[in-house]
Amino acid sequence: MRRLRWRLTALFTLTSALGLIALAAFAIHSDSVARHRQLDASLELQASQAIPQLSQDDKGLATVGQMLDVIDANCPTLTVFDTAAGDLTTIYTPPKPCAKARTADLRDLAAATLRQQSYAWRDTRAKDGHPLRLLAVGFTGPDGHTYTGAVVTATDTSQDQAAHRELALLLASGCAVLVLVSAVVGHLLSGRATRPALTALHQQETFLADAAHDLRTPTASLRTLAETALRDDSSRTAALERTVRLAGRMGDLIDGLLTRARLMAGVGALAREPLRLDQLVESVADETPTEAHHVTLQAEPVIVNADPDLLRRAIANLLGNALAHGHSPGRPAEVELTVAADGTLTVDDAGPGIPAELTDSLFERFQSASGSSGLGLSIASWVAHTHGGTLAVGTSPRGGARFTLRLPAHHR
Repeated sequence: MRRLRWRLTALFTLTSALGLIALAAFAIHSDSVARHRQLDASLELQASQAIPQLSQDDKGLATVGQMLDVIDANCPTLTVFDTAAGDLTTIYTPPKPCAKARTADLRDLAAATLRQQSYAWRDTRAKDGHPLRLLAVGFTGPDGHTYTGAVVTATDTSQDQAAHRELALLLASGCAVLVLVSAVVGHLLSGRATRPALTALHQQETFLADAAHDLRTPTASLRTLAETALRDDSSRTAALERTVRLAGRMGDLIDGLLTRARLMAGVGALAREPLRLDQLVESVADETPTEAHHVTLQAEPVIVNADPDLLRRAIANLLGNALAHGHSPGRPAEVELTVAADGTLTVDDAGPGIPAELTDSLFERFQSASGSSGLGLSIASWVAHTHGGTLAVGTSPRGGARFTLRLPAHHR
């Protein structure tokens, strides 16, 4: 389940990362295209404003006097070339150009425009190494059809490229942060997604452990009865009768386990009914094998609302715990059961008692003061709290431990 959670986290993060990277790439590309279009538009505007202002002298060469009165040819930088004299001649170069393009680049682009009889673009480098964007637009001669000269405009793109790189860096940093956030969110969501499965596995583990704990004693008793019946023909009938009763009791026990499993899963309800707590305790005491141990019972009549099977299990676990651990080694246990009229059952023994450091954790699963599985007391505590009661441990007047099970008494 942990590996599944990490795989879900990785899948969520990868999906988010791919989406964010694709979105960032699209944004970066769109910004680059938009900046190019904006630069091209400014160059085209410069050239379109310049060409109508050009005039020709007596030799047919273009003159720029009128053009300079209308536009600023320094920025974007505007250079005029003409072929009226035969060769490509530079007619005008701005005195203070903002884009210091190489003369060879300007002439090559102008010549390309005249050859192609159309616009010509070029990205190049200035004399100082800055990136430049060039545009050459031809203008016609006296016939009005053939290009005889060209206007070349140039602009420095270093600031635009720096802004573009800054945007790309910002988007990359934002994507990294968002991917990290998505990883954290994905881990939390995957934890929520796997929590029901983990809960189900925990409930299954609890059910199996409780089943093993509760069935261990009756299974051993069944084997003992079967061996007795095989060895002694005279006691076979009595042993078989006890075996039948014990088998029925095991069936009830399994039903109780299934009921608890359904209750823990939230798909069942307690089968509460009014019952005599004193009679139930007496029944459990009679059915529990005591061997050489001694069990005494003092009971006052009292009625409680409870699930009989679950409450029987809790009482049996408390009594079994006292018989198993409530005595010194080699000596029989002395267990006293007391049922009060307020719905309280106390189980006293004369054993070594409960260490103080285990008092707080004694009713937790797999916690035991004697090396046992520790499930019996946890089940008894669970049954008590499920019925709205409590289970507490203290020191018995007999010197051992006292377990006190309190249940709400039934009032007619």
